[in-house]
Amino acid sequence: MAFENLSDKLQDTFKKLKGKGVLTEEDIDKAMREVKLALLEADVNFKVVKEFVADVKAKALGADVLNSLTPGQQVIKIVNDELVSLMGGTNSKLTYSSSGFTTILMVGLQGTGKTTTCGKLAMYLKKEGKKPMLAACDIYRPAAIDQLEVVGKQVDVPVYTERDNRKAEEIALHARKEAETKGYNVLIVDTAGRLQIDEELMEELVRVKAAVKPHEILLVVDALTGQDAVNAAEGFNEKLGIDGIIMTKMDGDSRGGAALSAKKVTGKPVKFMGMGEKLDALEPFHPERMASRILGMGDMMSLIEKAQETYDEEKAAKLEKKLRRNEFTLEDFLDQMGEVRNMGGLGKILDMLPGVNKKNVSEDDIDKGEKEFRQMEAIIRSMTLEERRNPALLNASRRKRIAQGAGQSVAKVNQLIKKYEDAKKLMKQFNNPNFMKKSRFRGLF
Repeated sequence: MAFENLSDKLQDTFKKLKGKGVLTEEDIDKAMREVKLALLEADVNFKVVKEFVADVKAKALGADVLNSLTPGQQVIKIVNDELVSLMGGTNSKLTYSSSGFTTILMVGLQGTGKTTTCGKLAMYLKKEGKKPMLAACDIYRPAAIDQLEVVGKQVDVPVYTERDNRKAEEIALHARKEAETKGYNVLIVDTAGRLQIDEELMEELVRVKAAVKPHEILLVVDALTGQDAVNAAEGFNEKLGIDGIIMTKMDGDSRGGAALSAKKVTGKPVKFMGMGEKLDALEPFHPERMASRILGMGDMMSLIEKAQETYDEEKAAKLEKKLRRNEFTLEDFLDQMGEVRNMGGLGKILDMLPGVNKKNVSEDDIDKGEKEFRQMEAIIRSMTLEERRNPALLNASRRKRIAQGAGQSVAKVNQLIKKYEDAKKLMKQFNNPNFMKKSRFRGLF
């Protein structure tokens, strides 16, 4: 999880404040020292940390906090507000051209995942109702064009290529004309990277920029490189002028210092974050939601959006009817496990739930839960269609056969049936049509 170490340390610090009925200046000083240390350990820029802690302390020492009935909660609110401000305040959306055709220039150093991110962005734009095309303008890296073509095929987006030693700016210009002619409304231009920022790289990017006049220049950086990512962002912005940042590998960065420092240091917002290897694992960066996660308050809005993205309206309506008739079957139970998996699995859901301290939920616990899911799926798939739809048929001999077919014990089969029966009982409370209409999570139990 992004910010996992920082989140644990801050939550421990504020737990001590919550238990105090009255806060003294000494209490706040001690808490701010711990906050400062936590931020530095998270690889947040030193100047950013210094200014952040000073701002929080000044506000925390105000009379409204010291005289509050819940001073600890007031301090947490101040930290939350300052974290949101530090990361940019609000989600920074992409800028689209008023003419109807938008060009997005993707830049970055080698090894940041830029080409894959082009595909992820194309997939995201398709979900937003756009019609994107990709342009392969990395003319130096071996197989770069082939890689973009593979990614384009995976997301079902066309890729414009030229393999006759053209200059990058010429290919980009031809791609733009091709995209406009064929009715596409967004062109995503993949460009060459280098191991470090150099004059040759920047001159080429400046020429590409002049040729296609992009509405957005997005810098792709690797969150795992910490302050090196921020330094790269500063360098690209100074020489090229970027509009926003996409941070890849955020799911593997337990520190998070780059995301916390980038906006303050560069003045440019983080617009997206890569949260996995799959091509749908690109998410808009919401400072307020990320601050909430860091402080252990969850991210219910993202959880709701994930739920709305993954559930099938038609399947949800059918399930609603079944629940009203008390006809929830093992087939439905299997479908609901699939819905959880589509939302990113147990680990990602736990990240977004308020009040869940990930320190109390180990990776082993999550792995155990995922393993149990797979076992239950194997057991249900070993049943006949008739048995799934009518679990009352599952006598001892049938359960023994199913266990053998799934490579599990009879005890595991019995546990599954018990979980299913418990879920079915829980479903009875949803028989009320008014509740079902109000539920944002219908179809996701």
